[in-house]
Amino acid sequence: MKVINLSESHSMLGNYIAQIRDKSVQKDRVRFRFNLERIGRIFGYEISKQLAYSDKEVVTPLGTATVPTCDSQVLVCSILRAGLPLHKGLLDVFDEADSAFVAAFRKYYKGDEFHIKVEYSTQANLNGKVLILADTLLATGQSIEITLNRLFEDSTPVYTHLVCPVSSVYAVEYLQKRLPYDNITLWTAGIDEELTAHSYVVPGLGDAGDLAFGEKL
Repeated sequence: MKVINLSESHSMLGNYIAQIRDKSVQKDRVRFRFNLERIGRIFGYEISKQLAYSDKEVVTPLGTATVPTCDSQVLVCSILRAGLPLHKGLLDVFDEADSAFVAAFRKYYKGDEFHIKVEYSTQANLNGKVLILADTLLATGQSIEITLNRLFEDSTPVYTHLVCPVSSVYAVEYLQKRLPYDNITLWTAGIDEELTAHSYVVPGLGDAGDLAFGEKL
């Protein structure tokens, strides 16, 4: 698995990452969602550079122009709830993409013990497509791994891009071991060093789903 950290080169993406991390800015739920959408657009643009293109002729009012356009069939999948604003931003770039959705969450037992449960998914045919899987925060990496296993049950994409704006070192290393494939790239914009006993990323950003849509029971 290849890892691309967009924070290694300076751009306005850093401003948007700073805002979704900032606890004073997080109080504005609309702004939090909008920043995630903008982040999704930037990741989508960067991913678009990796896709297949061919020249097409376009008839203009004054003649014919030759323009390189994307040939790849893209499918965007988000992990509910936190991935939804990212999903919107990615679809702003890949406006003809198919969509899929997966509900994955931590089910706690005693103390800090938990496992990731996938309760719902809209399955899609991935054969011949480029899959973009979006989740705002990558803590342990288990949600991504389990979600991919569910998605790959009946079909397999030609390439998979994982979009996780904030990640932990632990999760990145975990996925590199569990997903040792050449056709997967993890895209992130911040890799944090600490993962607590509760599997919370520090400094992280908090619960992205709650910040975007309100606290859950």
